[in-house]
Amino acid sequence: MKLEHHKAHQAHGRMERRSFMMLLIVVSLLFLYLLKPFFSPVFWACVITILFYPLYQYLLKHWQRPNLAALTTLVVCILVGVGPTLFLLSSLVKESGELYQLIQSGQINPGEYLDKIRTGFPRVNSLLDRFGIDLSLVKEMLTKSAGTVSRWAASNTLTIGQNMLQFVVSLALMLYLLFFLLRDGPDLISLLIRALPLGDEREALLFKKFAEVTRATVKGNLVVAIIQGSLGGLIFFLLGIKGAVFWGVVMVILSLIPVVGASLIWGPVAIYLFAVGSWEKGLILTLFGAIIIGLVDNLLRPLLVGRDTKLPDYMVLLSTLGGFAIFGMNGFVIGPLVAVLFIAFWQIFILDFNTLPSERDEPDEFLE
Repeated sequence: MKLEHHKAHQAHGRMERRSFMMLLIVVSLLFLYLLKPFFSPVFWACVITILFYPLYQYLLKHWQRPNLAALTTLVVCILVGVGPTLFLLSSLVKESGELYQLIQSGQINPGEYLDKIRTGFPRVNSLLDRFGIDLSLVKEMLTKSAGTVSRWAASNTLTIGQNMLQFVVSLALMLYLLFFLLRDGPDLISLLIRALPLGDEREALLFKKFAEVTRATVKGNLVVAIIQGSLGGLIFFLLGIKGAVFWGVVMVILSLIPVVGASLIWGPVAIYLFAVGSWEKGLILTLFGAIIIGLVDNLLRPLLVGRDTKLPDYMVLLSTLGGFAIFGMNGFVIGPLVAVLFIAFWQIFILDFNTLPSERDEPDEFLE
């Protein structure tokens, strides 16, 4: 009788634990679903916390006042990041409107640019014919694309104005979260390590990799993108190319993509300059783009991104492109982060489950 009662008690305990775990998962998923509309503010609050946490630690060490240190760090974040970003956005909106007017008035016509390239490089026609490319179709596609881009620019210019309140609310929410993440970050990490059922050492290692990759990816990609976009906008301005600020911002965005990046903008412009006979400007732009802008990508990106993440270049490229495709602008951080966590999980699995005990004393270089 006692044995049967003991078995019934164990069965009831198992059922209670399973029911609790099921409800825990449901409630957690529901909570994450509630946070879905605020994914970007929450995500960037976490990213900026990781970037500026060393500054907070430095201030806290000297002042011994967590609230004041967090508030001061928050002000520095606003001055360093938010202010310049708002300036670039306002400049982008202004020049987008100007380019829209030029396209609508016919002063900018991609079809005419293509005709000038055909005239400047007659051999292009035979080369394209050899590959079965119909230039008339390309011209028509470019004209339609210009109309689509102009309408997109106009509509998004209006949308930015209409959604300014939403942007301000998201920005305020991000800064609000940033303050508390700076002040209470270590306590939250300790709580997560205690709650997650992965083993404290594994969890601490994964959080460490998360912070390292986030810091390296954001600093590396953003530094490279800002430098390349600034250099591209500067050379466009010096050469008298219209919309230098607009194209500079576009090059900043495209420079987040490894390998190709800003060349998608300055390359076609250089070809056009050669085609219309501006050989001097075309040569200057080509040399400046290939040597100066390209050198920034080839030297700084591996040092700032690949070295700290310990990801090969092809993995950085694929994960960044995949991140852009799935998560949009947030993807240049999320993509490499997912790739590194993927490798980290498999390395932990190999070391803990598929390695002989004598081999576990040698830590994997990636996980050090």
